[in-house]
Amino acid sequence: MSQVNRLPQGGRIDRDAPVTFTFDGKNLAGYAGDSLASALLANDVHLVGRSFKYHRPRGIVAAGPEEPNALLQIGRDPATDANTRAPMQELYDGLVAESQNRWPSLNADVGVVNSWFGRLFPSGFYYKTFMWPPSLWETYEHVIRRAAGLGKAPTGPDPDRYEQMNAHCDVLVVGGGPAGLSAALAAGRTGARVILADEQSELGGWLLSDGDARIDNAPAMDWVAAARDELAGMDEVRVLTRTTISGYYDHNFVCGLERITDHLPGGPDGRTPRQRFWKIRARQVVLAAGSLERPLVFPDNDRPGVMLAGAVRTYINRYAVRPGRNAIVLTDNDSAYRTAIDLRLAGADVTVADIRGSAGGALPARARDT
Repeated sequence: MSQVNRLPQGGRIDRDAPVTFTFDGKNLAGYAGDSLASALLANDVHLVGRSFKYHRPRGIVAAGPEEPNALLQIGRDPATDANTRAPMQELYDGLVAESQNRWPSLNADVGVVNSWFGRLFPSGFYYKTFMWPPSLWETYEHVIRRAAGLGKAPTGPDPDRYEQMNAHCDVLVVGGGPAGLSAALAAGRTGARVILADEQSELGGWLLSDGDARIDNAPAMDWVAAARDELAGMDEVRVLTRTTISGYYDHNFVCGLERITDHLPGGPDGRTPRQRFWKIRARQVVLAAGSLERPLVFPDNDRPGVMLAGAVRTYINRYAVRPGRNAIVLTDNDSAYRTAIDLRLAGADVTVADIRGSAGGALPARARDT
C-alpha cells in the first residue's frame, strides 16, 4: 500500500530514510521520524482496533500520550509489548504491529455481535449472569478470559535487560517545550544542576506541530535548536528525551521511565538496556508539561475519522500527513481555525461548524480567504 496521504513536502520526517513495517501482516512504508500512528495514517489505515466490550471500530484520535484508541501489540513473542499507544511508538525498519481485541481479523471481528445486542448487555450483567450453575463456571471462565483483555502477554522470559538510576539535582524541569526550555536555560545559566525530561524524541513540545510559530522574529524551531545546543554545552545540565515522568511524590521525589532502544531496529544489543527507570531527588521541580486538548462529546465521537483538532495539526505539520480529504472542523473558539487553514493548505476540502453565533477576528477571516 502506498502512502496516499503523505504530503509531497514539509514535516520533520527524513524522506531520504524510508522504512518498512507491518500492521496485521500487511507490509507498509514510512520514513524515519514517523510515529507508528502517522505512518498508518499516511498509508490510509484508519481502523486500528476494537473497543473492549462491544467491539466497536476504533481509530486514531490523538497524536500523543492521550491517545485512547490506538493501542497496539508491538514486536514478536517473547519481546512483545501490549497496549502500546501508536502515537508514542517511533517507527523503525522492521517494526511489527498488530491490532488487539479482535478475532479472526480486524475487519471481520465476530465480537461485533456484542454491539448489535448491546441493550441486552448492560454494565455489570456479567458479574451476575455467569454464577449459575456453579458447575459450569470453568466453561464460562474459558470463554470470558479469551474475550476479555487487550493484547497478549509474552509466553517466554523477557530477553531484554533494564536499569535503575538514582539522581540528584537542583532543578528538575518536566517538559521540553518553549516554557521548559526557557526554565532549563535560566537555571543552567546560574550553574545549577539541572535535569530536563521530555517524553518526545526531540525537544520543542507544541512547536513541533506549529509550522507558523516564531520566536524573536525567527522560526521557532531555530530557537529550539539554539536552546538545545546551549544546554548541551552546560556541564551541569542533563537532557533526557524519550523519558516519561510518571510520578511526583513527597519531598520532590520524582520517578520517570526512559525508553533507550524502543525506537531502534532489533532492540537492545545485549549491553545496552532497553529502558531505564529514573528515581530523582530535586530541590525544585518545574512542571512545564503543557496541556491536553479535551474532545467534544457527541454520539459516535469514538469512531474512526474523529480526531482532535490539535492532533490533525501535528500530523500535517510534523509528519506531513493529511489525515483526510474531506473534513468538518467543529469548534467553539478561534483556535480551531488554525486546523482548518492547515487542512485546506494540505489539499483537503474543509467545512467549519462554529457553534457560536458569529466568528470574527483574524483567524476566521484568514480561514475564509484560504
